Amino acid sequence: MLASAPLLFSCDSKTPDVTEQLARGQWIDLSYSFSEETLYWPNNPTGFKLDTLSEGTTPAGFYYSSFSFNAPEHGGTHLDAPLHFAANRLSADQLRIDQLTGGAVVIDVSEKALKDRDYLISIDDVLAWEKKHDTISSNNMVLFRTGYGQFYPDAEKYFGTSQKGAEAIALLHFPGIAPELAEWLVKRKAKAVGIDTPSIDYGQSKDFKTHQILMGADIPAFENMANLDQLPETGTYIVALPMKIKNGSGAPLRVIGWVKK
Repeated sequence: MLASAPLLFSCDSKTPDVTEQLARGQWIDLSYSFSEETLYWPNNPTGFKLDTLSEGTTPAGFYYSSFSFNAPEHGGTHLDAPLHFAANRLSADQLRIDQLTGGAVVIDVSEKALKDRDYLISIDDVLAWEKKHDTISSNNMVLFRTGYGQFYPDAEKYFGTSQKGAEAIALLHFPGIAPELAEWLVKRKAKAVGIDTPSIDYGQSKDFKTHQILMGADIPAFENMANLDQLPETGTYIVALPMKIKNGSGAPLRVIGWVKK
């Protein structure tokens, strides 16, 4: 059985110090940069905007720059806090650090998902992964690689449509997690879930049932993850730290993964 929460490093007297242990691996950036290219849900009235407050050489002769930004909580690589789809659940600032860090497995369903834009990741997909590897224990993060990360930030290929506005919602076509699998992950006590698509629910979802199930169990989600193809199927340690927005339903997310060299 896979360890419930693989340690990033060991601190006993027989092992090298933390710095040496970290040097034996590498960090993989799993976030997209925020810019005017950042993708948001089609009916979002605004996207990411960076305004210049000051930039250039000061009267004292040194360079100085300062900017302000405006952005919705949900867009680009971001966190869905449980409060996003479940009343009175944890907000972005209330999630504990241990809920946002820990061991992760990566389940690759890209072969199926790239052939079917409306693919629903199933319990059978996870069972097939477990047959190849081992049982996923509780307290692991479960990340799903659909292969759609290769299309970001091309809205047409990533969302299934480049149209904007409420009428574009019906045109969304991308893979997601089946509600039945969400219930299964709750029973398995998954720490968090992540995916390389715009949503843990597939594009054609009308009730966002997967969100409701996972958020209702205080399980956070990471959406629009980058570079999942650079992670091994086992042995990754995730650090997913969102902007600490008080009472936020989500937040921009800088998520990284440590893997052994």
